[in-house]
Amino acid sequence: MELDAVAKALKELGHPTRLTIFRRLVRSGYNGIAVGEVQEDLGIPGSTLSHHLSSLMSAGLIAQRREGRVLYCVAQFEQLEAVLAFLQDECCVDEGQEPGREGKART
Repeated sequence: MELDAVAKALKELGHPTRLTIFRRLVRSGYNGIAVGEVQEDLGIPGSTLSHHLSSLMSAGLIAQRREGRVLYCVAQFEQLEAVLAFLQDECCVDEGQEPGREGKART
């Protein structure tokens, strides 16, 4: 994953409201959740929610789909996993250790 894309995702998740929204979407799983339900659950005004959802979409962290009159938001788990992998990719390389094996050298 490109550094700029990771930085954008982390920037968007760095806002408390967006992080709260994203966590709610993650909880809803692969089917997603209706925007109205997110608004109701979190008590966020519609215009504010729309702004934050747009920011998360621009980072590739969520997608939307329409079913009739209902708009659903779905967390993009592959994007989330790519961001996490980027952060963990070189864990402990300079120490010659594997993650979770403090004090034990790689063999």
